Amino acid sequence: MNQLTEAIIMQRLNRNNHPAERYPEKVLQFGEGNFLRAFADWQIDQMNRKADFNGGVVIVQPLANGMAEQLNEQDGLYTVYLEGIQNGQALQEHQVMECVTRGIDPYARYEVYEELAYQPELRFIVSNTTEAGIAFQPEDRLEDRPQRSYPGKLTALLYRRYLHFGGDRSKGFIIIPCELIDRNGEVLKDIVLQYSKLWGLESEFVSWLEEANTFCCSLVDRIVPGYPKQRMPHITAELGYEDSFVVVGEPFHLWVIEGPAWIAQEFPAEAAGLQVKVVEDMAPYRTRKVRILNGAHTALTPVAYLYGLETVGQAVEDELVGSFVRELIDEEIIPTLDLPAEELTAFAAAVLERFRNPYVEHYVMSIALNSISKFKTRDLPTLTAFVEEQGRLPERLTFSLAALIAFYRGEREGEPIQLADNSAVLDYFRQIWSQYQDTAEDMKQLVSSVFGQTSFWGMNLNEIPGLTEQTSRYLYQIRTEGIRQALRELMTHGTLAV
Repeated sequence: MNQLTEAIIMQRLNRNNHPAERYPEKVLQFGEGNFLRAFADWQIDQMNRKADFNGGVVIVQPLANGMAEQLNEQDGLYTVYLEGIQNGQALQEHQVMECVTRGIDPYARYEVYEELAYQPELRFIVSNTTEAGIAFQPEDRLEDRPQRSYPGKLTALLYRRYLHFGGDRSKGFIIIPCELIDRNGEVLKDIVLQYSKLWGLESEFVSWLEEANTFCCSLVDRIVPGYPKQRMPHITAELGYEDSFVVVGEPFHLWVIEGPAWIAQEFPAEAAGLQVKVVEDMAPYRTRKVRILNGAHTALTPVAYLYGLETVGQAVEDELVGSFVRELIDEEIIPTLDLPAEELTAFAAAVLERFRNPYVEHYVMSIALNSISKFKTRDLPTLTAFVEEQGRLPERLTFSLAALIAFYRGEREGEPIQLADNSAVLDYFRQIWSQYQDTAEDMKQLVSSVFGQTSFWGMNLNEIPGLTEQTSRYLYQIRTEGIRQALRELMTHGTLAV
């Protein structure tokens, strides 16, 4: 039988051709996208298999144009592929996720969505409606079917649950948003309270909201490339069935949930061997991720690109650039962080494995978007903390800053760089680079001007002792000798001579 004939008779994945356990619905999920299905639902599936969580996930699509009905055509089943490096070994594995019970389109069947409020076994609410999803829209009304915003939909559901169960404190939810905004749980709760006030809901409901429900801030971390469109013919042949919801993710995962310790008893992730931490304060973990993973990404980008490398994988595998990245993390970022050394070292090792992932082509130019603001939020706190604690400049981070300024000249070996930033930043660098020549004195004046742009950095970087002088020396060598020689000098001898 040829492949074409096989493709014709292949069946769509569903519970008829893949018998699967049916679980009671414990988790209400807003968002049917790739990330939650490969992250939260994958973990719930693992808890069902390994820790007797016995929980199903009912998914609500937050937007009118969603995929709930298409997901129902597969009875909630779909395949997760995990591909990457784990414990130094290449990993490729796949498994059918069985925890999703159904999808609901509240725009087409609001009454079905409304009935979720009356299900006593529902206990958790998770969401990923993008950063724009957690927003207050004053035009939302309680009587809307549905409300436009996710927090509006959530408030209406909570109110109906309160009424149906007569304010029973045992019928509250553990609410864990996964949107990538700081203090996401607190922001979501504040907006729900805004709607409660806007809609004139009784004070008893507000008390129930505050006392019976637990809004958790959370930090999520897993790279999910998503639906592998180009590879689907091969994947379909491998699987032996059609699956419109295949999703690819990396093996690494981390979910930090800020909330009371008892949540870990109801959400048995640790018993399932998952990297889920329920903590009193997630700030150190957020700082760890932003400084090590995101900070290393941002710091390596201008160095690697000017060096002639295109992907993160190429950068960490290159002998010189790879050493630069490892020493940057080990000797300059980790010493500024306030977590146990073994945790930081293990996380850093995992980050480098993720950077090496041979199954994901992560282009450094995709990281380069808005690099000035990214350096400010991801790397500048490390630089200032290092100076304060060590009494000297972090050499590699300072070199990266010089490379960043060179990068914003918009040229690599005579070819233009497609810079992507806001117009004010691009206009400034276009003007400033047109005013100076590649002399040591001009480079110092240029760096001094760049560092004085407080709108870029939130401070005057010229006030950091020695930073202007050292950065201008690095920049001068990058411009006159090329970044390869400048980086080789840095990695061989340390700080450049005056």
